[in-house]
Amino acid sequence: MIEIIPAIDIIGGKCVRLSQGDYDSKKIYNEKPLEVAREFEDHGIKRLHVVDLDGAKAGHIINYKTLEAIAGKTNLIVDFGGGLKTSDDLRIAFESGAQMVTGGSIAVKKPEEFESWITRYGAEKIILGADAKEGMIAVTGWLEETKEELIPFIQNYYNKGIRKVICTDISRDGMLQGPATDLYRDIMQALPDLYLIASGGVSNLGDIEQLQEANIPAVIFGKAIYEGRISLKELEKFVG
Repeated sequence: MIEIIPAIDIIGGKCVRLSQGDYDSKKIYNEKPLEVAREFEDHGIKRLHVVDLDGAKAGHIINYKTLEAIAGKTNLIVDFGGGLKTSDDLRIAFESGAQMVTGGSIAVKKPEEFESWITRYGAEKIILGADAKEGMIAVTGWLEETKEELIPFIQNYYNKGIRKVICTDISRDGMLQGPATDLYRDIMQALPDLYLIASGGVSNLGDIEQLQEANIPAVIFGKAIYEGRISLKELEKFVG
């Protein structure tokens, strides 16, 4: 069964969503992310993906108090990302209750630092964020494209111990036009033992079923829930 991981993206302590990583497209869905997290938990959800969008833009952790509230007042397994650039950012995230952290830009720009996280905390606590645009890695909250090819980039870190990867197709994120299933199949074909977490584009229950049929281990999505295209009741069949 595919693992269901709802996303809560945070700007100014509020639950928001962007389209294609564009901060100008920000839409606020709830001013109290803890309420959203509790609702997920009430429907059997076990995992939560929390992104500090302020942190991603600023280059250091900002919304750790929101993380602290969610982690401290629910039993959800929370992975946290956005703006984690230093060991101090990581310490704050873990002390605030994150069970796992996601590093994307840091893995591109400061690979030695990212590798030190894997060594210090163990690969089970470090998720590689591989955000892609037209097959190339993008960083800094998707504001900057690189010349790194997606699959070789993942393969490199797989060889260094990483087993969990969140892959977001930026062109689809927040657009509700379906996930990049073919891309995820290609990644799984190259790395069949990878715990790949698909992200971006999920618009309805059929999209999740399509990913499950493609044997993708997990999926992150948020906007489809917030826009009422997928009900939490419908998700219960995946989490029971």
